Amino acid sequence: MSRVCELTGKRPSTGHNVSHSNRRTLRWWAPNLKVRTFTFDKLGQTVTVKLSTKALRTIDKLGGISAAIRKAKDENLSPKLQRVKRALKALGKKPAVKAAS
Repeated sequence: MSRVCELTGKRPSTGHNVSHSNRRTLRWWAPNLKVRTFTFDKLGQTVTVKLSTKALRTIDKLGGISAAIRKAKDENLSPKLQRVKRALKALGKKPAVKAAS
């Protein structure tokens, strides 16, 4: 998944350069991607992902990668982050242990 943010799904966009004489030539804009490694203590694993700088700011705002993954739509997430989201969801649904009477 080159040039695609794995959290937001942001990908290159296209448009035109417009000259002074109003000629149009095709061009494209790539998202500003950074490679980052995150550690999930609850899962006991590390994940390396390509993220846009806007996604990194969102992670900071929401308080961590786990919260950002939980909030993200499944269709925007990469398959790697979809597996992490399912694992985080499974940890949250642990059955309650009843005390012996």
